[in-house]
Amino acid sequence: MSTGWDVDRAATALLACEDERRDRDPVTAEWPELDIATAYQVQAETLRRRQARGERIVGVKLGLTSRAKQRRMGIDVPLTAWLTDAMVLPAGEPVPQSTLIHPRIEPEIVFVLGERLEGPGVTAARALAAVEYVYGGAEVIDSRYRDFRFTLPDVIADNASSGAFVTGPIGLPPAELDLALEAVLVEVDGAIVDSATGAAVQGHPAEALALAVNDLGRRGLALEPGWVVLTGGMTDAVFVPPGTTVGCHFTTLGSVHLNGGPGAGA
Repeated sequence: MSTGWDVDRAATALLACEDERRDRDPVTAEWPELDIATAYQVQAETLRRRQARGERIVGVKLGLTSRAKQRRMGIDVPLTAWLTDAMVLPAGEPVPQSTLIHPRIEPEIVFVLGERLEGPGVTAARALAAVEYVYGGAEVIDSRYRDFRFTLPDVIADNASSGAFVTGPIGLPPAELDLALEAVLVEVDGAIVDSATGAAVQGHPAEALALAVNDLGRRGLALEPGWVVLTGGMTDAVFVPPGTTVGCHFTTLGSVHLNGGPGAGA
């Protein structure tokens, strides 16, 4: 029996939540037949609409790169989603609370590609060879679903909880880094709350990149030179309400500082 939902309706509903800064129940609560392949069609339609209003693709983001999270969601490859220029957060700028619903921050190892990368069949070594520079960074994730509760197709359709992202001050060629051992400390209001190394990202961030580009390749998509790739959260995400300061301190790649903007009464 038809539920009245389709790709167009789902894309409209999710973008409306984003534009109006409001959350909702998961799409699957009303469209339980939504599967992964159709969810990627929804994601593609939301991207098409972003481009139609003037946004430009600047890269991709990976989600669920942690093996533990993958097991929890019943998948064996990371999610992929799109980054546009509207999601770039300039260094030093506060988290844009006026446009986000319930932002959280997670530290990431960020790749900038020097050449085109197309799967399937790409190994981690081949993927890393296409990377020109590596940065420390942070992603500000923001789900359109209430309390960040969703199924796998829901989060794919929602562009993997995209919000904003910022890169750190130091970019190095991958040959100058041991990415599996590159560590990060997450600081919230002066207290260290979490830590991880690059090994948390699929064993090595290049492994996550290879899995993602191969998955994209199976859908006829590729990564382009100059694109940014967020390789996935190294730690759990932390909430960043107004008045909060967050620092992501990397071993070699410097520090990324974010603040939640003025607190109450400021």
